[in-house]
Amino acid sequence: MTEIKRPIRVLVAKVGLDGHDRGAKVIATALRDAGMEVIYTGLRQTPEMVVAAALQEDVDAIGISILSGAHMTVFPKVAALMKEKGMDDVLLTGGGIIPDEDMKDLQARGVGRLFAPGTPTSEIASYIRDWTAEKRSF
Repeated sequence: MTEIKRPIRVLVAKVGLDGHDRGAKVIATALRDAGMEVIYTGLRQTPEMVVAAALQEDVDAIGISILSGAHMTVFPKVAALMKEKGMDDVLLTGGGIIPDEDMKDLQARGVGRLFAPGTPTSEIASYIRDWTAEKRSF
């Protein structure tokens, strides 16, 4: 595995009207504890706000927490905005209440691995670390 010269920067976001952010905060803390720099955007973000913040913060990954059922709208919109801004080397990942079939569909569309509730935080951190080491140059 390639050694990374600086901490991985991850933006954790809650998109839409979903007001339940405990899981996002748990993930943000776990990623921080794993040595990553974490930017948490807070509640009620739009896809445009998430991508703008990710560009401004020069992140390596965007993690979206979604419980509202809007995942088939939110992830494609964020992915399209990322592509429009030339963010091809930034990971788009996330998790929440997302049916397996929808996870597979989103991954087929270029979204990174998605995580269900109960996934060990170490598994999420390892995935981000491995993806970043493979796809990003520092």
